[in-house]
Parts: sequence; C-alpha cells; structure tokens
Amino acid sequence: MSAKEEQASGPVMVLSCPISLDYAYSAGQSASRFLRAIAEGKLLGQRCPVDGRVYFPSRGSCPMHGVTFGDDAVELSDKGTIVTFSIVRVPSQNIALPLPYITVNVLLDGADTILIHVLDAKLEDVHMGMRVQAVWKPREEWTTSTANILYFRPIDEPDAKYETYKEHI
Repeated sequence: MSAKEEQASGPVMVLSCPISLDYAYSAGQSASRFLRAIAEGKLLGQRCPVDGRVYFPSRGSCPMHGVTFGDDAVELSDKGTIVTFSIVRVPSQNIALPLPYITVNVLLDGADTILIHVLDAKLEDVHMGMRVQAVWKPREEWTTSTANILYFRPIDEPDAKYETYKEHI
C-alpha cells in the first residue's frame, strides 16, 4: 500500500463551521407597501395590467410580462385553499416546530400565486382543496413581517373544487 493510499484510508475528521451573513436590505416600493400593510393586518397583492393576475406578495413587476404593477394594490382575504401540502418529519434548525408538522401551499382568495406556510391540523385530516384561514399573532406583537401570521387552520367551509386551484399545483 502506498503512502497516499494509507493516508486516504485513515480516519475522517468532520469540521463544523457555523456561518452567519448579515444583509442590509432595501425592500423597495412594492415590498415596503406590502410590509406596512401586514403590520396593520392587511394582505396586499398587485394586479398585472396585462393579464389581470394578482401576485401575492407583490414583486413590483410581473414576472411573466416584465411590466411594472404601478401603485394599485389588491387587498386579499386571509382565507384560502390548500393547493398542495407536505408532512415534514425531518428537523430543521430554522423551523422550531415539533415534528411532524404540515407545510402547505395556500392559494389566498383573490390571489393567483401561492403562499407557503404551516398548518395546524391533524396529519390525517389535511388534504388538497381544504379551506383554511390565517391565525395571527396578538395585534400588539405585529411587526412589518409575514411572521405576523402564526399558521393556518382549517375552517368550516366546503372544500374548493379542483378546477379552482388545479393550475397552481
């Protein structure tokens, strides 16, 4: 056995180096409008002037047509439909929820894009088309963050018909 081969077959050392990156972020006009609204408990999207699709949260311009949205905002409901979901059974350092938990893609009423969040429900009850509503933090804890919404929960409404959300799967 050569020295290289002997060295390669020796013990493996694992070195863990936590890294932190701090950013100075400028939200821009559209995101600033959205963040100020969520601090007031409002969910704002914006409508594409070409095809009328409502983007939430607003990106400032339409990714499909490359046109700016302008100043018109669309206030959305905090109710929506589960389009897809995942049951998470693997821990994450960034998500301090007990396992297993449910992540959902929610199509808010009036929006044409999905919001990824978590659902407070029994694993066996979650399904596509389920109607849900946001559960907000107490008002005195609201900030300019989507973390104002703690989670979604099922509501007592009939499931949405597949045709109403199939293009978002």
